[in-house]
Amino acid sequence: MKLLKSFLEVARPPFLLLTLVIMALVAATASYEGFDWSSPLFMLVLLGAVSAHISVNILNEYEDYESGLDAMTERTPFSGGSGALVKNPQAAEAVGSLGYLFLGIVVSLGVFFVYLRGWELLPIGIAGILLILFYTSKITRRPWLCLISPGIAFGPLMMTGSYFVLTGEYSWVIFGLSTIVFFLVNNLLLLNQFPDEEADRKVGRFNILMHLGSESSSVIFNSFLGLSYLVLAYMIIDGWLPYWAGLGFFTLILAWPLRVTVKYHHHSLTKLLPALGLNVSVVLLMPSLIAVGLVLALP
Repeated sequence: MKLLKSFLEVARPPFLLLTLVIMALVAATASYEGFDWSSPLFMLVLLGAVSAHISVNILNEYEDYESGLDAMTERTPFSGGSGALVKNPQAAEAVGSLGYLFLGIVVSLGVFFVYLRGWELLPIGIAGILLILFYTSKITRRPWLCLISPGIAFGPLMMTGSYFVLTGEYSWVIFGLSTIVFFLVNNLLLLNQFPDEEADRKVGRFNILMHLGSESSSVIFNSFLGLSYLVLAYMIIDGWLPYWAGLGFFTLILAWPLRVTVKYHHHSLTKLLPALGLNVSVVLLMPSLIAVGLVLALP
């Protein structure tokens, strides 16, 4: 029972909402573009995406536990680790093995998808597996790669790969939408690094916050935030998306105070903490509302 509890904590179920939202956007886009996709196939794609997310969550936390980072982190609801293995160290090896089990599910499904759709899918699959395996040990020590790799994983890789499995084609529309997710997810991880900066530094991590400081990092954050809305506006104005996709702009109600807080309070963790919740809301709601808009635009 303690092992199951530790696994559920390390898997971070609330964080998996991001994958569900992204996959809903992929399905809505495929429908909007006129594809009659298979529901059973979509469930397999969803299983692969969720398994990939669970795998990276578990392996990241296991490696953080092994390095001692988890024990040093001052816990917030948005911290990179749950602290479950610190509370139950006996479960560490078993939980770590589960991370590789879920990676095995991803690889197995990937092989099937390549068989089903062709070799064009293989580069995306290989890139995704490499990101899962080396995110904690290698990528978190390279600031610019650490900044963009989460967005690459959940945006271009997950979205275009899933879309290709569902439809057998790549699409500029799904790629454009994946750039919105790219900016949003990069921001999700970037802002969550602020509370963990001191602990991350002690174990040799070197992210963009450490490289450039909080002021420059806040500029990057707000630039990414603005770019996500600019991409959406361009795609609607240029006719890639229906006007209903503009529902995504309702999140500006949250994005504006988020922008202001990050700009003026990046140096104060106490004042910045409320922005972390706003950030999560924007990241989840904007793709969700775009997906709703695409469904409403269906004939």
